[in-house]
Amino acid sequence: MTDSVMKWYVVRAIGGQENKVKSYIETEISRVGLSDFVSQVIVPTEKVVQIRNGKKVNREKVYFPGYIMIEANLSGEVPHVIRSITGVIGFLGETKGGDPVPMRRSEVNRMLGKVDELSVQDENIAIPFNIGETVKVIDGPFNGFDGTIEKVNEEKRKLEVMVKIFGRKTPLELSYMQVEKI
Repeated sequence: MTDSVMKWYVVRAIGGQENKVKSYIETEISRVGLSDFVSQVIVPTEKVVQIRNGKKVNREKVYFPGYIMIEANLSGEVPHVIRSITGVIGFLGETKGGDPVPMRRSEVNRMLGKVDELSVQDENIAIPFNIGETVKVIDGPFNGFDGTIEKVNEEKRKLEVMVKIFGRKTPLELSYMQVEKI
């Protein structure tokens, strides 16, 4: 098959099962012998840093929940095979009984560019906080409190924030991820 007839389509899938549906699609396509018609199946994800029990946890989050991008030549049995896979709801943009609508080249470039940008994003960001700045605590036991930054420790990536609790100023040592600017 030539790449000129390969177009990008969006497959709607059951939310939360995108990766499972992606593997189902890949297995079924190769099992049926239609690998020449489907070149790639992508679940757009982004890397997210979360704080769980005081530890930073890196995890991938689906960027477009419920949607899978697929580059394929939808001729013959290919659309029917994809629609019949467990977890697939259908193609995005198709009318009832009509043909799936391919994505515009600009949309594909924008989405694939966004996916690449999100996966390459550098974790070591510059220190976004300055001494004297007012911040809001967004994680931990003092969640919701406002405070003023007293010290910035770049090596440990920690802040000393002065928070007013019951009318008294109390110093807290918090990571960059536990506060946000107001």
